[in-house]
Amino acid sequence: MADHKNKKTRIPKTSTKVKTGAEAAGELFIGLGEQSFAAVFFFTSGDYDLVELGRSLSTFYPDIPIYGCTSAGVIGVSGYEEDSVSAFALPASHFHVDADVIGDISTIDISAWGEATKNLVDRFESNVTGPLKDQTFGLVLIDGLSLAEETILSAVYPELGDIPLFGGSAGDDLKFKKTQIFFNSEAISNCAALILVHTTCPFQVFRTEHFVETDRKMVITEADPASRIVHEINASPATEEYARLIGVQPDELNSTLFAAHPVMVRVGGAYYVRSIQKPEGEDGLRFFCAIDEGLVLTLAKGQDIVTNLKHTLQDVDKAVGDPELIIGCDCIFRRLELEQTPEKYDQVSDILREHNVFGFNTYGEQFAGMHVNQTFTGVAIGWRDSDD
Repeated sequence: MADHKNKKTRIPKTSTKVKTGAEAAGELFIGLGEQSFAAVFFFTSGDYDLVELGRSLSTFYPDIPIYGCTSAGVIGVSGYEEDSVSAFALPASHFHVDADVIGDISTIDISAWGEATKNLVDRFESNVTGPLKDQTFGLVLIDGLSLAEETILSAVYPELGDIPLFGGSAGDDLKFKKTQIFFNSEAISNCAALILVHTTCPFQVFRTEHFVETDRKMVITEADPASRIVHEINASPATEEYARLIGVQPDELNSTLFAAHPVMVRVGGAYYVRSIQKPEGEDGLRFFCAIDEGLVLTLAKGQDIVTNLKHTLQDVDKAVGDPELIIGCDCIFRRLELEQTPEKYDQVSDILREHNVFGFNTYGEQFAGMHVNQTFTGVAIGWRDSDD
């Protein structure tokens, strides 16, 4: 059954573990209720048929746009959830939503989609009351296996002007076989959805990460940028050199170690995390983000993830008040790291629940014009009592 034990319902939100798509849609409808919505959003684990779930949900909301994606983990009513679907709906009284989908992103025409983004923004602006600045944010959902996040952002972000952007790359429970976006009643791979949201509610787009740079540097000396595979680091086989730097044997490398020991790149004076997805072949490392030969990487050092998240959301509370909803895109490697320490896992899950975070674990995160890893990014949406 769906869990409806929310302390707030002004922005309806719910989650369910019912296994079939049709039954899950019915449970989500019970949790969200029936009113005039600007859009409905859902995020699902890999056990669900995205088409069945999305189309079943559409039968309850036939005239309302529905957006969603597959994930590497769901954030819902209970915080971190497994084998579930989470959803929320934005009331039309306080929100206006419009969107476009970028198809076949492996061969994207940057200039064409820059123009398409400009047209979306122009259309959006003509249909809302009030300025876009300070009242609009953008959410981008991208096929997490497309290897195209940086290209998408380079096409889209420059055309958004004052509109802050965040988002996540869809996952498939670490199977790395197929990720999908639900848009216009279809489950689509090799695509990205750009969703614009205008609201009268206070909001803040934010990101946080709990890693800082160390003094241990490495240089990519051989790589295949198109596939994001690094073959050599410091002129040595990539797996051997990376393993040496973190103090393990190459055959010990796994997702848990990659989550605990990411690398960082410096862009514009700031450091951003670049995560390793998995070993590739005899000596390669496949990354979640774009890489290239000559790129200088810095080994990262983790700080306390619980304290970092608490402080971040305390700052968010100061900006928007007690959040009615936080749409969260949380890197799967953060969750994998937490699973090694059950006490911290439970603490973070409780923090997410207490702050009304609904979203998903990603294969990468987007913030402004950057594609990043091992980051929590999202938008916190508050509420003015006078609006009730």
